Amino acid sequence: MKQLFTLTLLLATIYLTAQEEKEISEKKFTFNGSIDTYYRTNLTGPNDDNQIAPSTSFADTAGFSLGMANIIASYEKGKIGGVADLVFGPRGEAASATVLNQLYAFWNVSESTTLTLGKFNTYLGYEVIAPAGNFNYSTSYLFSNGPFSHTGLKADFSLSEDFSLMLGIFNQTDVTEFNPDGSYAIGAQLGYNDQFLNLLYDKAGLGFEIDYTGGFNTSEEFFIGINAAYTDNEGEGFYGAAIYPQYSTSSSFTLGLRGEYFAIQSESLNDDPSVFTATLTGSYIIDEDLILKPELRIDNGSEDIFVDTDLKPTKSLASFVMTAIYKF
Repeated sequence: MKQLFTLTLLLATIYLTAQEEKEISEKKFTFNGSIDTYYRTNLTGPNDDNQIAPSTSFADTAGFSLGMANIIASYEKGKIGGVADLVFGPRGEAASATVLNQLYAFWNVSESTTLTLGKFNTYLGYEVIAPAGNFNYSTSYLFSNGPFSHTGLKADFSLSEDFSLMLGIFNQTDVTEFNPDGSYAIGAQLGYNDQFLNLLYDKAGLGFEIDYTGGFNTSEEFFIGINAAYTDNEGEGFYGAAIYPQYSTSSSFTLGLRGEYFAIQSESLNDDPSVFTATLTGSYIIDEDLILKPELRIDNGSEDIFVDTDLKPTKSLASFVMTAIYKF
């Protein structure tokens, strides 16, 4: 009897240990992020107290400047998990009302359905807040004028190997810490083979926005990305398109161009003010984690929206940025 009891106890111990090891193996904690810093100068405009910059987000100060530190911690156990994405520095402060760039919990209801509740970066547009996720360091007018983040509930569905669908309800666009007026936005995204049609209706904010984001690899060396968007809120809004061709000359260097046309629409204006921007960026990878990016950008407006070195109004501005991005 004593031997039987000992054997039973031993088997129970083995079983409980195996279960504990299984639970530990199902838990997954990840910690990653990036830091970035840059040098910027105007080539055809002032760099002193009268310094100017394109009216796009981030990378708008002269001389040696700081971007942001991005720290992302995620934890997943079985079908549930959470993400805390923190940002520090000028770029993070411009993108988020607090250091909480993203803060959400998720539930993988099934293999094809995931529910997410909290604050998360927008699904619209080609570019993102964290520079490590973009090819160009400076941002486009389409990105800068669209939403940055949403707080709410979304459901992601994997309809097949090729098709995906997202449906969501959010607070007013970029009002991400609380709901100040009881208004809500609704959004949807239909994806097919990495091509995405995005919709957002936010009467209290942007109004209606339709956005297409996609890209194609024409060869192992050449990629072309595309973004186009249109917004309207009772006659006020914007529209435009951007193209992102990129060519890899080697495993460590890629050259890319962003060509963008952007226009403001308003019933109070006779013409739609517009700007065309060409941004040429080189991306040199040093030991996988450190990336250097020299960037030449030329903005040309339909009106005198800049000033030259003599502080005279002009339609165009040429600027240069050298960036270092470290990923961990």
